[in-house]
Amino acid sequence: MAFTLGACAEMLWQDKPIEWRCTRLHEMGFQVGLWNWPDHDLEKLERSGAAFSIMNGYLKGRLADDEGADMLLASARETAEVGKRLGVARLNLHGTGLGEGGRPVLAEVATPRKWVKALDTLNRICDLAEELDVIFTLENLNLPVDHAGVPFARAEETLALVSSIDRPQLRLNLDLYHAQIGEGNLIELCRACLPWIGEIQVADVPGRCEPGTGEINYAGVARALRAMGYDGPVGMEAFASGDPEVALEAFRNAFSNIT
Repeated sequence: MAFTLGACAEMLWQDKPIEWRCTRLHEMGFQVGLWNWPDHDLEKLERSGAAFSIMNGYLKGRLADDEGADMLLASARETAEVGKRLGVARLNLHGTGLGEGGRPVLAEVATPRKWVKALDTLNRICDLAEELDVIFTLENLNLPVDHAGVPFARAEETLALVSSIDRPQLRLNLDLYHAQIGEGNLIELCRACLPWIGEIQVADVPGRCEPGTGEINYAGVARALRAMGYDGPVGMEAFASGDPEVALEAFRNAFSNIT
């Protein structure tokens, strides 16, 4: 049983063109995660030879109000067509639109009425995904450090939404960096989320660099995931503390050399 490993291209080799980064990740045996597709030349991405694991699945919109939901659905449709062109496996969503530095375009409190609207919006996303034969994920974020004001940010909230929808077109993007900052208890969180996980993302805390640079025992997490029977994608959404290739090998070792 082996995990499928990928890494976020935007966070590595930041002095290199994005297509170079994608090609190098492919050469090293990693799939490639992307952020926003309009930032890149799609033809160059296609020529990179990379297998794209995940990409932001929208450019604007929100889950929990009528205007935001309509914007989200329109943006998700456009992005899904690009994702199909690139062969992206999963299209990622958040509780609301994110702006500069990951701050929410509209800070919100998730009231009961907004929960009902978010569920309706996500069901509409699933209808779109079924029509276009794509898969969306909903990612947890952290509030204390990176994403203050984002509604539905905690993993317990994204799990509640995705498990309530319980449709194969919507999975969890379980980000363990964010979860460690916001909630902790990562192995039990993975166990609770397991039936709905589409991808697991990792970075160490503090610093958001590769496994082994902070407090998280990622080798222990990897052993626990294997014992649970998880063999899906694991993506390093992290900066490199030094040489990106050394950082990627540290990530590979944490999730490959499991005893």
